[in-house]
Amino acid sequence: MKSSWYREPWAWLVFILPFTAVVAGIATYIIANTDPDTLVVGDYYKTGKTINLEVSKVKHAQKLGMRFALQFSNNQLVVKPTGIEKTFPLLNINFFHPTLEEKDFYLALTPDGNGHFRQTFDHDIAGKWKITITPFDNTWKIQETISLPQSAFIDIIPNPTKAQ
Repeated sequence: MKSSWYREPWAWLVFILPFTAVVAGIATYIIANTDPDTLVVGDYYKTGKTINLEVSKVKHAQKLGMRFALQFSNNQLVVKPTGIEKTFPLLNINFFHPTLEEKDFYLALTPDGNGHFRQTFDHDIAGKWKITITPFDNTWKIQETISLPQSAFIDIIPNPTKAQ
């Protein structure tokens, strides 16, 4: 006695394996095209030259003796120069989030009467950040990875191995 093909378990096994592969392939294609990676750089040669330029700026900051102390508590950021005895009319501070580009932000800070640079935030910026400190003329640069909040002052010093 012959039975119908759809009543045979082996027939379903033969059909279900290729069907799941097709569904998984379509799902992978949709995921890959929905959220493209924004970190990939097209021109690697230019990027490499730029990194070398950035390393020279960090080395210049190291040669000048630039050092800063940073504190963030009660939604207030305080950056004070601790290296050389020089006043800065303006400091550019970039905050880069390690994974979410839309959280990145930039500050242009002027000193108060004590020579400290202050910024008060109305939102929480706790977490891990890569910060970059440069002067207004962009002649030197300091980069550091920090975790906020910091109730005590942490040292931000130029380190050419952290330059990117």
